[in-house]
Amino acid sequence: MLVVVRLDRLARSVSHLLQVIEDLEERGVHFRSIRDPIDTSTPQGMFSLQVLGAVAQLERALIAERTKAGIKAAKARGKLPGNPGLRERRPEAIKAVSKAREKLYLDELISTAQTWLPTVRQLRPKHSWDNVVRVLNRRGHDWTVERLRRAVHRMVREKLAEPELLVRSPRRAPEDHLVKLVAAIAIADPDLSLRDIAAQLDQMGERPARGGRKWQPSSVRHLLDEAHRFGLIRH
Repeated sequence: MLVVVRLDRLARSVSHLLQVIEDLEERGVHFRSIRDPIDTSTPQGMFSLQVLGAVAQLERALIAERTKAGIKAAKARGKLPGNPGLRERRPEAIKAVSKAREKLYLDELISTAQTWLPTVRQLRPKHSWDNVVRVLNRRGHDWTVERLRRAVHRMVREKLAEPELLVRSPRRAPEDHLVKLVAAIAIADPDLSLRDIAAQLDQMGERPARGGRKWQPSSVRHLLDEAHRFGLIRH
């Protein structure tokens, strides 16, 4: 159960709130707001959530309609939609838009950091960006190596993350990426059993190191032992 004092402590909008709650439900986590009638473990709370969903859908529809009406009215007055400064390529307008986009990007990173940055801190720099991305995406994210590196670089620049996260991964044995991948999965979620890790490897499409179609717990155990031996996992 995730408990907050009020809704604005969790999400910046109704649509963002619904997205967060949906992510929690996929993980088997209920949500409760102390000052609002929302508790997803109760029928009343789920009803309130459905009402919020309807409100968010109506809000999006109204915004779209107002935008269309505004563009139509502007065209009727002979005005082109959009930013005149951008159309004329004015440097100050371009700079202002770029600054606004950067702020929006940073705000989004900060608001979602609790869902991805702890895993990055667990795995970097000992593990490659590729393995970190694979572990995050197995948890429901949609990262690419390029986007994740850019996000971490920005957080470090704003002093919201440690510079050590950007240190290059060590080039040392074992070269077998399966050992590193299994180590990354185990570090990110120490409660996973050997069978759980095997299932994740199957879902990732990784071929068993010793042949066969499906991963076996014994094969996972062997890779974990190798990871411990080479210092990728500490007891």
